[in-house]
Amino acid sequence: MTLVSGTLHASRMAEQSVYFEDVNEGDEAPVVSHELTRTDLVMYAGASGDFNPMHHDEVKAKEAGLPSVFGHGMFSAGLLAKAVTDYVGIGTLKRYKVRFTKQTWPGETLVSKVVVTAKRKEDGENLVDLDVSLANQDGEVKVAGEATAALSSRG
Repeated sequence: MTLVSGTLHASRMAEQSVYFEDVNEGDEAPVVSHELTRTDLVMYAGASGDFNPMHHDEVKAKEAGLPSVFGHGMFSAGLLAKAVTDYVGIGTLKRYKVRFTKQTWPGETLVSKVVVTAKRKEDGENLVDLDVSLANQDGEVKVAGEATAALSSRG
């Protein structure tokens, strides 16, 4: 497995990463790993307009009974989506469906897992189904879901 780490802003977008003929059930995409920081939370709040104080105000978060501020769910979903598109390429996703299973916390290292669960030809397209998840360094799943991509053929 390849580990891609940390700096989200320095990543390159993949036009086409894999071809239908090269993918088999059980294959795993390279891992994308990122340590969630408080700076990520503030930057994402500014970019998204989500200024819920639970994501950036330690005092308010603790007053609400939380141990600390926590990450935006959509930030985590976006990190996982990046892992998926790094593998299958930009513009190939037909479906991406995730659910948030646990909160993310600053200091956690978030690690993607993308596994090919099936491949098929349907309506003239080469479709690949994926099981996708994002977990912390202890294996606690934070985001789980599935995706389908239409891949090009080598032929």
